[in-house]
Amino acid sequence: MAAAPSGPPTDSPVHDPDLDNLVSLVADIPVEIVSDDEMALLETALALASSRASLSSSSSLLFQRNVRSISSLPKRRLSGCSVPDIEDSSDSVAKKSRAPPSLFHRFRKKKGLSVTDITATEWCEKQMEFVLLRRKKRTTKAMRAGSERHKKLEQEVVKKVKVRVKSTEDRWAMRFMNFIIGANQLLFDGLTRELPLIGFVQGAWMVGVIDEIQMPVSESERIPILVDTKTRVRNTLPAEPQRRNGRLQLMCYKYMWDDAVNDNFPTKKFFDFFNLNPYLLLSKEIRESAANSGFPAETLDEIVRYYRNTCKMLPPAHSQLLLRYELQRDHSLLGEDQFEYNHELVEGQIRTCLEFWFGEREANYTPDEECWKCRFCDFAAECRVITAGKGASSSTDSSLSTMSS
Repeated sequence: MAAAPSGPPTDSPVHDPDLDNLVSLVADIPVEIVSDDEMALLETALALASSRASLSSSSSLLFQRNVRSISSLPKRRLSGCSVPDIEDSSDSVAKKSRAPPSLFHRFRKKKGLSVTDITATEWCEKQMEFVLLRRKKRTTKAMRAGSERHKKLEQEVVKKVKVRVKSTEDRWAMRFMNFIIGANQLLFDGLTRELPLIGFVQGAWMVGVIDEIQMPVSESERIPILVDTKTRVRNTLPAEPQRRNGRLQLMCYKYMWDDAVNDNFPTKKFFDFFNLNPYLLLSKEIRESAANSGFPAETLDEIVRYYRNTCKMLPPAHSQLLLRYELQRDHSLLGEDQFEYNHELVEGQIRTCLEFWFGEREANYTPDEECWKCRFCDFAAECRVITAGKGASSSTDSSLSTMSS
Protein backbone atom coordinates (compact mmCIF):
# COMPACT_ATOMS: atom_id res chain seq x y z
CA MET A 1 0.00 0.00 0.00
CA ALA A 2 1.25 3.42 -0.84
CA ALA A 3 2.36 5.57 2.05
CA ALA A 4 -0.51 7.89 2.80
CA PRO A 5 -0.14 11.40 4.20
CA SER A 6 -1.21 11.04 7.83
CA GLY A 7 -2.89 13.68 9.94
CA PRO A 8 -4.37 16.98 8.85
CA PRO A 9 -2.55 19.21 6.33
CA THR A 10 -0.34 21.90 7.89
CA ASP A 11 0.16 23.51 5.42
CA SER A 12 -15.32 26.90 -2.61
CA PRO A 13 -13.39 28.53 -4.71
CA VAL A 14 -14.18 32.24 -4.73
CA HIS A 15 -14.58 33.64 -8.20
CA ASP A 16 -14.11 37.20 -9.45
CA PRO A 17 -17.30 39.21 -10.20
CA ASP A 18 -18.76 38.87 -13.64
CA LEU A 19 -17.55 41.78 -15.72
CA ASP A 20 -18.99 40.70 -19.08
CA ASN A 21 -21.44 43.58 -19.40
CA LEU A 22 -19.51 46.76 -20.12
CA VAL A 23 -21.12 50.08 -19.20
CA SER A 24 -20.12 53.41 -20.72
CA LEU A 25 -19.95 56.16 -18.10
CA VAL A 26 -20.80 59.76 -19.04
CA ALA A 27 -19.66 62.46 -16.63
CA ASP A 28 -22.10 65.33 -16.02
CA ILE A 29 -20.44 68.75 -16.47
CA PRO A 30 -21.02 70.68 -13.23
CA VAL A 31 -22.55 74.18 -13.54
CA GLU A 32 -21.51 76.81 -11.00
CA ILE A 33 -23.28 80.17 -10.54
CA VAL A 34 -20.90 83.06 -9.74
CA SER A 35 -21.57 86.54 -8.36
CA ASP A 36 -20.92 89.85 -10.17
CA ASP A 37 -17.73 90.43 -8.16
CA GLU A 38 -16.43 87.00 -9.03
CA MET A 39 -17.27 87.58 -12.68
CA ALA A 40 -15.27 90.83 -12.64
CA LEU A 41 -12.28 88.99 -11.28
CA LEU A 42 -12.61 86.37 -13.97
CA GLU A 43 -12.75 89.04 -16.69
CA THR A 44 -9.62 90.67 -15.31
CA ALA A 45 -7.83 87.34 -15.34
CA LEU A 46 -8.83 86.73 -18.92
CA ALA A 47 -7.56 90.15 -19.92
CA LEU A 48 -4.18 89.38 -18.45
CA ALA A 49 -3.91 86.14 -20.39
CA SER A 50 -1.14 86.16 -22.99
CA SER A 51 -3.35 85.09 -25.83
CA ARG A 52 -6.60 83.42 -26.58
CA ALA A 53 -4.78 80.66 -28.40
CA SER A 54 -2.74 79.69 -25.37
CA LEU A 55 -5.86 79.71 -23.23
CA SER A 56 -7.61 77.51 -25.77
CA SER A 57 -4.66 75.15 -25.85
CA SER A 58 -4.60 74.87 -22.06
CA SER A 59 -8.34 74.29 -21.94
CA SER A 60 -8.03 71.62 -24.60
CA LEU A 61 -5.28 69.88 -22.65
CA LEU A 62 -7.34 70.00 -19.48
CA PHE A 63 -10.31 68.52 -21.30
CA GLN A 64 -8.15 65.71 -22.70
CA ARG A 65 -6.92 64.87 -19.22
CA ASN A 66 -10.50 64.75 -18.00
CA VAL A 67 -11.43 62.46 -20.88
CA ARG A 68 -8.57 60.12 -19.98
CA SER A 69 -9.74 60.09 -16.38
CA ILE A 70 -13.25 59.23 -17.45
CA SER A 71 -12.08 56.44 -19.76
CA SER A 72 -10.02 54.91 -16.94
CA LEU A 73 -13.08 54.39 -14.76
CA PRO A 74 -13.66 50.68 -13.97
CA LYS A 75 -16.40 49.03 -15.98
CA ARG A 76 -19.25 47.97 -13.70
CA ARG A 77 -22.91 47.10 -13.84
CA LEU A 78 -25.64 49.72 -13.53
CA SER A 79 -27.27 49.37 -10.14
CA GLY A 80 -29.64 52.33 -10.06
CA CYS A 81 -26.99 54.48 -8.37
CA SER A 82 -25.60 57.75 -9.63
CA VAL A 83 -22.28 57.74 -11.48
CA PRO A 84 -19.42 57.62 -8.96
CA ASP A 85 -16.90 60.43 -8.63
CA ILE A 86 -13.85 60.14 -10.88
CA GLU A 87 -11.54 60.27 -7.85
CA ASP A 88 -13.21 57.20 -6.36
CA SER A 89 -12.32 55.14 -9.41
CA SER A 90 -8.58 55.78 -9.45
CA ASP A 91 -6.25 52.80 -9.27
CA SER A 92 -4.77 53.87 -5.94
CA VAL A 93 -8.18 54.07 -4.28
CA ALA A 94 -9.19 50.74 -5.79
CA LYS A 95 -6.10 49.06 -4.39
CA LYS A 96 -6.68 50.53 -0.94
CA SER A 97 -10.33 49.48 -0.89
CA ARG A 98 -9.68 45.99 -2.22
CA ALA A 99 -10.34 43.37 0.47
CA PRO A 100 -7.28 41.35 1.53
CA PRO A 101 -7.23 37.66 0.56
CA SER A 102 -9.06 35.36 2.93
CA LEU A 103 -7.28 32.99 5.31
CA PHE A 104 -8.40 30.11 3.12
CA HIS A 105 -6.75 31.56 0.01
CA ARG A 106 -3.63 32.55 1.94
CA PHE A 107 -3.04 29.28 3.77
CA ARG A 108 -5.22 26.46 2.41
CA LYS A 109 -5.79 27.10 -1.30
CA LYS A 110 -3.19 24.57 -2.43
CA LYS A 111 -4.22 21.76 -0.07
CA GLY A 112 -7.78 22.42 0.99
CA LEU A 113 -9.14 22.63 4.51
CA SER A 114 -8.73 19.70 6.87
CA VAL A 115 -11.38 18.48 9.28
CA THR A 116 -8.94 19.48 12.01
CA ASP A 117 -9.12 23.04 10.68
CA ILE A 118 -12.87 22.94 11.25
CA THR A 119 -12.63 21.55 14.78
CA ALA A 120 -9.81 23.95 15.73
CA THR A 121 -11.95 26.83 14.49
CA GLU A 122 -14.90 25.61 16.55
CA TRP A 123 -12.64 25.45 19.61
CA CYS A 124 -11.52 29.08 19.23
CA GLU A 125 -11.52 31.09 16.03
CA LYS A 126 -9.15 33.70 17.45
CA GLN A 127 -6.62 31.03 18.41
CA MET A 128 -6.86 29.59 14.88
CA GLU A 129 -6.19 33.06 13.49
CA PHE A 130 -3.11 33.41 15.71
CA VAL A 131 -1.83 30.01 14.61
CA LEU A 132 -2.08 31.04 10.97
CA LEU A 133 -0.76 34.59 11.22
CA ARG A 134 1.80 34.40 14.01
CA ARG A 135 3.31 30.97 14.30
CA LYS A 136 2.45 27.30 14.40
CA LYS A 137 1.00 25.95 17.58
CA ARG A 138 3.65 24.14 19.58
CA THR A 139 3.54 20.35 19.63
CA THR A 140 3.32 19.09 23.20
CA LYS A 141 4.54 15.80 24.60
CA ALA A 142 0.92 14.65 24.88
CA MET A 143 0.32 15.42 21.20
CA ARG A 144 3.36 13.42 20.15
CA ALA A 145 2.22 10.50 22.31
CA GLY A 146 -1.22 10.64 20.68
CA SER A 147 0.30 10.58 17.20
CA GLU A 148 2.47 7.59 18.08
CA ARG A 149 -0.55 5.73 19.42
CA HIS A 150 -2.46 6.27 16.19
CA LYS A 151 0.51 5.00 14.17
CA LYS A 152 0.57 1.79 16.22
CA LEU A 153 -3.16 1.31 15.82
CA GLU A 154 -2.81 1.74 12.06
CA GLN A 155 0.07 -0.74 11.86
CA GLU A 156 -2.13 -3.40 13.48
CA VAL A 157 -4.34 -3.59 10.40
CA VAL A 158 -2.54 -1.71 7.59
CA LYS A 159 0.73 -2.58 5.91
CA LYS A 160 2.38 0.54 4.54
CA VAL A 161 4.80 0.70 1.63
CA LYS A 162 6.90 3.79 1.02
CA VAL A 163 6.54 5.29 -2.42
CA ARG A 164 8.48 8.26 -3.77
CA VAL A 165 6.43 11.00 -5.40
CA LYS A 166 7.62 13.31 -8.15
CA SER A 167 4.65 15.62 -8.71
CA THR A 168 1.53 17.04 -7.11
CA GLU A 169 -0.47 14.60 -9.23
CA ASP A 170 1.49 11.76 -7.60
CA ARG A 171 0.58 13.00 -4.12
CA TRP A 172 -3.12 13.19 -4.87
CA ALA A 173 -2.99 9.80 -6.58
CA MET A 174 -1.59 8.32 -3.35
CA ARG A 175 -4.51 9.65 -1.33
CA PHE A 176 -7.07 8.18 -3.70
CA MET A 177 -5.17 4.88 -3.84
CA ASN A 178 -5.06 4.63 -0.05
CA PHE A 179 -8.80 5.20 0.08
CA ILE A 180 -9.42 2.47 -2.49
CA ILE A 181 -7.17 -0.01 -0.67
CA GLY A 182 -8.68 0.85 2.71
CA ALA A 183 -12.24 0.57 1.40
CA ASN A 184 -11.52 -2.87 -0.07
CA GLN A 185 -10.04 -3.94 3.26
CA LEU A 186 -13.21 -2.74 4.99
CA LEU A 187 -15.43 -4.72 2.60
CA PHE A 188 -13.45 -7.96 2.94
CA ASP A 189 -12.15 -7.82 6.54
CA GLY A 190 -14.70 -5.58 8.22
CA LEU A 191 -12.08 -3.16 9.57
CA THR A 192 -9.71 -0.48 8.33
CA ARG A 193 -7.88 2.44 9.92
CA GLU A 194 -6.49 5.83 8.93
CA LEU A 195 -8.68 6.12 5.86
CA PRO A 196 -8.23 9.40 3.91
CA LEU A 197 -11.28 11.36 2.79
CA ILE A 198 -11.53 14.02 0.08
CA GLY A 199 -14.65 16.05 -0.57
CA PHE A 200 -16.17 19.27 -1.83
CA VAL A 201 -18.09 20.65 1.14
CA GLN A 202 -20.23 23.78 0.85
CA GLY A 203 -18.00 25.28 -1.82
CA ALA A 204 -14.69 24.35 -0.17
CA TRP A 205 -12.35 21.41 -0.71
CA MET A 206 -11.85 19.47 2.49
CA VAL A 207 -9.66 16.52 3.49
CA GLY A 208 -9.57 14.30 6.54
CA VAL A 209 -8.39 10.96 7.92
CA ILE A 210 -10.80 8.67 9.77
CA ASP A 211 -9.20 6.81 12.68
CA GLU A 212 -11.19 3.63 12.27
CA ILE A 213 -14.13 2.16 10.35
CA GLN A 214 -15.84 -1.06 11.35
CA MET A 215 -18.24 -3.14 9.28
CA PRO A 216 -19.38 -6.40 10.93
CA VAL A 217 -19.05 -9.14 8.31
CA SER A 218 -21.44 -11.55 10.05
CA GLU A 219 -24.50 -9.30 10.06
CA SER A 220 -26.93 -9.22 7.17
CA GLU A 221 -27.06 -5.42 7.15
CA ARG A 222 -23.51 -4.20 6.73
CA ILE A 223 -23.24 -0.54 7.68
CA PRO A 224 -19.90 1.21 8.28
CA ILE A 225 -19.41 2.48 11.84
CA LEU A 226 -17.04 5.43 12.23
CA VAL A 227 -14.80 5.43 15.31
CA ASP A 228 -12.34 8.00 16.63
CA THR A 229 -9.81 7.34 19.41
CA LYS A 230 -8.65 10.11 21.74
CA THR A 231 -5.78 9.63 24.17
CA ARG A 232 -5.72 11.29 27.59
CA VAL A 233 -2.85 12.15 29.93
CA ARG A 234 -5.14 12.34 32.98
CA ASN A 235 -7.23 9.46 34.22
CA THR A 236 -10.47 11.36 33.58
CA LEU A 237 -12.88 11.98 30.74
CA PRO A 238 -12.58 15.41 29.07
CA ALA A 239 -14.81 18.40 29.72
CA GLU A 240 -17.95 18.84 27.65
CA PRO A 241 -16.44 21.41 25.20
CA GLN A 242 -13.71 18.88 24.35
CA ARG A 243 -16.22 16.08 23.91
CA ARG A 244 -18.37 18.37 21.77
CA ASN A 245 -15.32 19.12 19.62
CA GLY A 246 -14.62 15.40 19.21
CA ARG A 247 -18.22 14.75 18.23
CA LEU A 248 -18.03 17.49 15.59
CA GLN A 249 -14.94 15.84 14.13
CA LEU A 250 -16.66 12.48 13.71
CA MET A 251 -19.79 14.10 12.29
CA CYS A 252 -17.62 15.89 9.70
CA TYR A 253 -16.21 12.50 8.69
CA LYS A 254 -19.68 11.02 8.24
CA TYR A 255 -20.75 14.13 6.32
CA MET A 256 -17.84 13.62 3.91
CA TRP A 257 -18.20 9.83 3.76
CA ASP A 258 -21.89 9.99 2.85
CA ASP A 259 -21.19 12.64 0.24
CA ALA A 260 -18.50 10.42 -1.33
CA VAL A 261 -20.59 7.24 -1.48
CA ASN A 262 -23.41 9.20 -3.11
CA ASP A 263 -20.95 9.93 -5.95
CA ASN A 264 -20.99 13.69 -5.46
CA PHE A 265 -17.32 14.12 -6.30
CA PRO A 266 -16.95 16.98 -8.86
CA THR A 267 -14.00 15.69 -10.87
CA LYS A 268 -13.52 18.69 -13.17
CA LYS A 269 -13.71 21.16 -10.27
CA PHE A 270 -11.10 19.11 -8.45
CA PHE A 271 -8.64 19.17 -11.34
CA ASP A 272 -9.26 22.85 -12.05
CA PHE A 273 -9.06 24.10 -8.47
CA PHE A 274 -5.80 22.35 -7.63
CA ASN A 275 -4.39 23.05 -11.09
CA LEU A 276 -3.76 19.38 -11.83
CA ASN A 277 -3.05 17.65 -15.13
CA PRO A 278 -5.36 14.61 -15.10
CA TYR A 279 -3.47 12.99 -18.00
CA LEU A 280 0.07 13.40 -16.70
CA LEU A 281 1.89 10.07 -16.51
CA LEU A 282 2.27 9.12 -12.84
CA SER A 283 5.62 8.01 -11.46
CA LYS A 284 6.72 4.47 -12.16
CA GLU A 285 6.51 3.44 -8.49
CA ILE A 286 2.93 4.66 -8.15
CA ARG A 287 1.87 2.91 -11.36
CA GLU A 288 3.44 -0.31 -10.13
CA SER A 289 1.82 0.04 -6.73
CA ALA A 290 -1.59 0.61 -8.31
CA ALA A 291 -1.19 -2.43 -10.58
CA ASN A 292 -0.10 -4.61 -7.64
CA SER A 293 -3.18 -3.46 -5.71
CA GLY A 294 -5.52 -4.61 -8.46
CA PHE A 295 -6.37 -1.40 -10.28
CA PRO A 296 -3.83 -0.68 -13.02
CA ALA A 297 -3.75 3.03 -13.81
CA GLU A 298 -1.25 5.38 -15.40
CA THR A 299 -2.82 8.81 -14.87
CA LEU A 300 -4.59 10.67 -12.09
CA ASP A 301 -7.75 10.69 -14.17
CA GLU A 302 -7.78 6.89 -14.19
CA ILE A 303 -7.10 6.74 -10.45
CA VAL A 304 -10.04 9.08 -9.77
CA ARG A 305 -12.29 6.86 -11.90
CA TYR A 306 -11.34 3.85 -9.77
CA TYR A 307 -11.97 5.94 -6.66
CA ARG A 308 -15.48 6.92 -7.75
CA ASN A 309 -16.33 3.33 -8.69
CA THR A 310 -15.14 2.19 -5.26
CA CYS A 311 -17.31 4.80 -3.55
CA LYS A 312 -20.37 3.50 -5.39
CA MET A 313 -19.90 0.09 -3.74
CA LEU A 314 -20.03 1.55 -0.22
CA PRO A 315 -23.16 2.31 1.83
CA PRO A 316 -23.67 5.47 3.91
CA ALA A 317 -22.13 5.37 7.39
CA HIS A 318 -24.12 4.40 10.47
CA SER A 319 -25.94 7.25 12.21
CA GLN A 320 -24.44 6.07 15.53
CA LEU A 321 -20.88 7.40 15.92
CA LEU A 322 -18.35 6.31 18.52
CA LEU A 323 -15.70 8.31 20.42
CA ARG A 324 -13.25 6.29 22.54
CA TYR A 325 -11.05 7.74 25.27
CA GLU A 326 -8.02 5.84 26.48
CA LEU A 327 -5.22 6.57 28.94
CA GLN A 328 -1.88 7.32 27.30
CA ARG A 329 0.10 5.56 30.01
CA ASP A 330 -1.21 2.04 29.45
CA HIS A 331 -3.85 2.45 26.68
CA SER A 332 -6.61 1.37 29.05
CA LEU A 333 -10.12 2.43 28.09
CA LEU A 334 -11.40 5.40 30.09
CA GLY A 335 -14.82 5.53 28.48
CA GLU A 336 -16.84 5.72 25.29
CA ASP A 337 -19.15 8.36 23.91
CA GLN A 338 -21.71 6.94 21.50
CA PHE A 339 -23.93 9.60 19.98
CA GLU A 340 -26.37 10.22 17.14
CA TYR A 341 -25.34 12.00 13.96
CA ASN A 342 -27.01 15.39 13.51
CA HIS A 343 -26.86 16.50 9.88
CA GLU A 344 -28.31 19.98 10.44
CA LEU A 345 -25.92 20.66 13.31
CA VAL A 346 -22.74 19.70 11.48
CA GLU A 347 -23.84 21.45 8.29
CA GLY A 348 -24.48 24.64 10.24
CA GLN A 349 -21.18 24.39 12.09
CA ILE A 350 -19.22 23.93 8.87
CA ARG A 351 -21.01 26.90 7.36
CA THR A 352 -20.12 29.05 10.37
CA CYS A 353 -16.46 28.02 10.19
CA LEU A 354 -16.28 28.72 6.46
CA GLU A 355 -17.53 32.26 7.05
CA PHE A 356 -14.39 32.79 9.13
CA TRP A 357 -12.06 31.04 6.66
CA PHE A 358 -13.42 32.96 3.65
CA GLY A 359 -13.14 36.33 5.39
CA GLU A 360 -16.86 37.03 5.53
CA ARG A 361 -16.49 38.14 9.15
CA GLU A 362 -13.85 38.63 11.83
CA ALA A 363 -12.78 35.87 14.21
CA ASN A 364 -15.07 35.14 17.15
CA TYR A 365 -13.89 34.47 20.67
CA THR A 366 -14.87 31.61 22.93
CA PRO A 367 -17.95 32.35 25.03
CA ASP A 368 -17.61 33.58 28.60
CA GLU A 369 -18.48 30.23 30.09
CA GLU A 370 -15.55 28.62 28.25
CA CYS A 371 -12.88 31.25 28.91
CA TRP A 372 -10.97 28.61 30.91
CA LYS A 373 -9.59 27.54 27.53
CA CYS A 374 -7.42 30.66 27.56
CA ARG A 375 -5.30 29.22 30.38
CA PHE A 376 -4.04 26.58 27.93
CA CYS A 377 -3.61 28.87 24.92
CA ASP A 378 -0.13 29.63 23.60
CA PHE A 379 -1.31 33.07 22.50
CA ALA A 380 -3.05 34.26 25.67
CA ALA A 381 -0.40 36.90 26.38
CA GLU A 382 -0.77 38.31 22.85
CA CYS A 383 -4.56 38.20 22.67
CA ARG A 384 -5.53 41.69 23.84
CA VAL A 385 -8.77 42.03 21.92
CA ILE A 386 -11.71 41.44 24.25
CA THR A 387 -15.34 40.78 23.36
CA ALA A 388 -17.65 43.78 23.13
CA GLY A 389 -18.19 45.51 26.43
CA LYS A 390 -14.94 44.32 28.02
CA GLY A 391 -11.83 46.45 28.21
CA ALA A 392 -8.36 45.23 27.38
CA SER A 393 -6.67 43.42 30.22
CA SER A 394 -3.67 44.96 31.88
CA SER A 395 -1.89 41.68 32.53
CA THR A 396 -1.74 38.15 31.27
CA ASP A 397 -3.27 36.76 34.46
CA SER A 398 -6.25 39.09 34.32
CA SER A 399 -6.78 38.40 30.63
CA LEU A 400 -6.85 34.68 31.32
CA SER A 401 -9.61 35.09 33.84
CA THR A 402 -11.81 37.66 32.11
CA MET A 403 -11.48 37.58 28.35
CA SER A 404 -13.24 35.42 25.84
CA SER A 405 -10.54 34.02 23.59
